[in-house]
Amino acid sequence: MQAGNFGQGAPEVGHIDGCMDKPTHIDVPVSSYEYAPVAGIKPLRTAIANLYNTLYRQEKESQYTWENVCVVPGGRAGLTRVAAAIGNVNVGYFLPEYTAYEQMLSVFKKFVPIPTTLEEENRYHIDPVTISKEISGRGLGVIVASNPRNPTGQVIEGDELKELTKIAKERHTTLVMDEFYSAYIYSHAEEKNGRCVSITEFVEDYPNDRQKIPHVEIMPHTAQLASFSFAFSHFHSTIPIDVNKDPIIVIDGLTKNFRLPGWRICWVLGPKSVVSSMQSAGSFLEGGANHPLQLAALPLLDPEQYRKEAAALQKHFRAKRDYVLKRLKEIGLIVRVEPDATFYIWLDLKDLQEPIDVGLTFFEECLKEKPSHRRELFESPCHHFVRLSFGPPLDELKRGLEGIERVVKKFGFKAKA
Repeated sequence: MQAGNFGQGAPEVGHIDGCMDKPTHIDVPVSSYEYAPVAGIKPLRTAIANLYNTLYRQEKESQYTWENVCVVPGGRAGLTRVAAAIGNVNVGYFLPEYTAYEQMLSVFKKFVPIPTTLEEENRYHIDPVTISKEISGRGLGVIVASNPRNPTGQVIEGDELKELTKIAKERHTTLVMDEFYSAYIYSHAEEKNGRCVSITEFVEDYPNDRQKIPHVEIMPHTAQLASFSFAFSHFHSTIPIDVNKDPIIVIDGLTKNFRLPGWRICWVLGPKSVVSSMQSAGSFLEGGANHPLQLAALPLLDPEQYRKEAAALQKHFRAKRDYVLKRLKEIGLIVRVEPDATFYIWLDLKDLQEPIDVGLTFFEECLKEKPSHRRELFESPCHHFVRLSFGPPLDELKRGLEGIERVVKKFGFKAKA
């Protein structure tokens, strides 16, 4: 019996109607036998900056350049480089969240990770009021969050996203935004397919006034590796606040929106000083991304093609989302907070009979039926939940849902009070 992989943290990579077919062969010039620069090759960094300027920053005076981009070998490498540049601060993150955040934050001992649990009653929503309260109450210097959100499938957009940038500036708090699912948005009518979400749209030019501006301070070398920290200082200038001054850092890549997870080509976008720090950190971490694949990525970053790709993805994955939600309802599994984004469903199991009302046991029983429902498990307070991915092809989802249905029929539901 074939397995249905509901734990797949990546989209299907085959042909999708309306999407550009990905290259099956790439040129490998002799020059690419050499190491690429630690922050990535300049043409790719320039193309990434142009993508953001075209999609999100048209008619804005402040524009991203290649110096605002650091190319990294995967999203985790991007998170690690950011972590290496963070000093002794309190770092906030929200549960449920992408598990790599907790894993990364537990490795770097120089800052204090502080989780905040989001509630189902509020649709696991991160709103400006919550952010402001957490910054003030817990003294957060950095906040790490995915948007759109893994695993709950929610999204912060529009005025709320704009308000978050304002709070970050006013409270002198760096926002690190994981935007890997920015093209997987279903909160709009289908005729608006192609719309994407990024906080970079709201990194604005502001009036000249005295503000605290983030810069990177390289600490003295020790017997081990150099360390880096963010520092904030008062700044007064006739130059407007811009992309090089706002405390906004974005992580994204080819993994999800371009459906090329195996290429491990991702990037971090932020102020030049932050990128410079991450370049230094990368020299003693992973050393940089694959040189030939950086060259191969260049044709993929055309903004107009990206919009077409996003529109096709939204049509295709919205249909898969709707199918999985419909089948889960038929099985008796009600999704209380349906996803508006990503390709994940955050499913509450507490109405099922013991022992499958706990994610780990549910997973073990599903393995016997061969639908592998997830790859990572969240600890309490999320142990009654599983993350189901509708990233795989539809035939695989159908096969997996049949297996889940057999497990549910075998154990049943708790009696209603």
